[in-house]
Amino acid sequence: MSKPITVGSDAARHARPVPPPMAMLAELTHRCPLACPYCSNPIDLTHADGELSTGEWIGVFEQAAKLGVLHLHLSGGEPAARRDLAELTRAAASFGLYTNLITSGVGLTEARIGELADAGLDHVQLSLQGVSPEGADRISGYRGGYDRKMAVAGWVTAATIPLTVNAVCHRQNMDQIDAMIDLAIGLRARRIEIATVQFHGWAERNKAALLPTRVQVERATSTVAEARRKYEGVIEIDYVPADYHSNYPKACMGGWGRVGLNVTPSGRVLPCHAAETIPSLSFDNVRDGSLARIWYEGDAFNAYRGDTWMPELCRSCERKNVDFGGCRCQAMALAGDASAMDPVCVRSPLRGGLTEDTDRLLALSSAELVFRGR
Repeated sequence: MSKPITVGSDAARHARPVPPPMAMLAELTHRCPLACPYCSNPIDLTHADGELSTGEWIGVFEQAAKLGVLHLHLSGGEPAARRDLAELTRAAASFGLYTNLITSGVGLTEARIGELADAGLDHVQLSLQGVSPEGADRISGYRGGYDRKMAVAGWVTAATIPLTVNAVCHRQNMDQIDAMIDLAIGLRARRIEIATVQFHGWAERNKAALLPTRVQVERATSTVAEARRKYEGVIEIDYVPADYHSNYPKACMGGWGRVGLNVTPSGRVLPCHAAETIPSLSFDNVRDGSLARIWYEGDAFNAYRGDTWMPELCRSCERKNVDFGGCRCQAMALAGDASAMDPVCVRSPLRGGLTEDTDRLLALSSAELVFRGR
């Protein structure tokens, strides 16, 4: 495992050294049969002929293990679109990486689940768009998707692979949280992640149709708290609340360049999933340099490490080492400046404008969904 080192650039100087990353998100492909209106992938997707090859991905996994990565999340798009998924999983497992497949289930069969189990897959995270075929398929834009998810969940648990259900919540389904938890328990999931949609990529275009109301968020928070008490020891319930109705921002990625990294289908290495929305940043590619050099020395990773980049109000705040200044991509989207205070923070001078904009969007009750790729 790589030893922590102190990064020497002015933007990254801080009292403690930079630790190696714990997790890596490998976006194997942007190909996906679903058309979810909340998709956070970039508007401009990587085509199949631009994706890293099997050998290139295996080389990245080996570098990640040597760098100190423990958890490898195999994601997309839909990772099942890669015919070499079992081969990639087997290679990652051989390097000692804990492998988590993040999937819609579409493209998986019972035979492929068996191949992945034999390859050493450690965990499956299955997305859920609703609690009925009609509701779920409407949001995913894929007819028959719900039924496939139910089948995949059964195949996964039959193969004794631990299952997490990822329920992406928004205005149009946030009142179904009770039913989502019950469904996850029925599917024998060990964990459910109730994640309020984040407005990046395609989701930003659907903000008016997806942004939950404050009443919905308050009810959801209460529902989750009650369910945690009720189902303690039965299922683990994680909850990602709605940013725009919170008093303080989340520590995106556990802090910029502190815990994890993303590799895109074309090999670009990002500090977070939406970092490409920040136009001032340039990103290194694994085809041109080592993962270790990119993690420790890459300009994009050092841009918002430490606190020298922060506005004075953030630098002097007692929450500085709690939320690390909030989400840089969110600051870029809402304030037009990635180094600004995250407008979600109640101490930000931009919070009033965010509240006004949220109220305006919530008044657009007739907003229609724009589906990915349509």
